[in-house]
Amino acid sequence: MNMLYNEWEALEQACLSCQKCALADTRHNVVFGVGPRDAEVMCIGEGPGENEDLQGKPFVGRGGKLLDDMLEMVDLSREKNVYIANMVKCRPPQNRDPLNTEQEACIDYLRSQVALIRPKIIICLGRISACKLIKSDFKISREHGQWFEKNGVWMTALFHPAAILRDPRRRPETFEDLKAIQAKILEVCDHTY
Repeated sequence: MNMLYNEWEALEQACLSCQKCALADTRHNVVFGVGPRDAEVMCIGEGPGENEDLQGKPFVGRGGKLLDDMLEMVDLSREKNVYIANMVKCRPPQNRDPLNTEQEACIDYLRSQVALIRPKIIICLGRISACKLIKSDFKISREHGQWFEKNGVWMTALFHPAAILRDPRRRPETFEDLKAIQAKILEVCDHTY
């Protein structure tokens, strides 16, 4: 059942009380999203981890600290000009990849967030969100940093911060991708900087 919400309060309330999939049974908190609701840039990860589940906020652990540092390199922050959300709003057990059924149960919440925010740029954080949002056969190792335009929105993918923590050799190419994001922001955004 497709259910898009056209105002924030109804969307957030529906999300916080959601029981559409089994992840609701094991969560501590629904991780709805953070950032200004008029952001032109939106980062979308795959799903909350343990720290996010406990705090109810996206990207707050070591990966979140790295994400904040990465965004800061190009003058972005969750406080002032980027909205951060996940495809699924509840933590998959043991931080496993969200199942297709879980992604489908949750996708209308994300679609509603995107429709309300109307970002000009979406940055997929990792392979899972890139496969769901950009194209189903997305290859993160080959296609990170490339731009795709869908419905007037520019989309790109970065390596997931957790992947960069596991393999710091990805940092230089991620820095190049961030500089390309900064250039795209200067090209298409009105009030991000």
